[in-house]
Amino acid sequence: MHPPLTLHRHPMCAEIIEQFQKCHLDHPIGKFFGECTELKVKLDRCFREEKAVKRKANFEQSKKLKERLQALRKEAAENAQKGEEHL
Repeated sequence: MHPPLTLHRHPMCAEIIEQFQKCHLDHPIGKFFGECTELKVKLDRCFREEKAVKRKANFEQSKKLKERLQALRKEAAENAQKGEEHL
């Protein structure tokens, strides 16, 4: 099973999606007997690659956010210590 074949959500796989949809239109009965299987395999590979790229980008973004949060917490702890010293 694949995700919905919307071109705007899968720009990396747009060409293969179009070919796959065209195959289904050109072979309305044959699609049930493996006429478009080769394109389906290509599409699945493309979706896996696309997911890996997105996963890597999300991981990098998460890493940056964690570093920023740690810096803010460290700064807040230092400010809290300075506040206690003045009392």
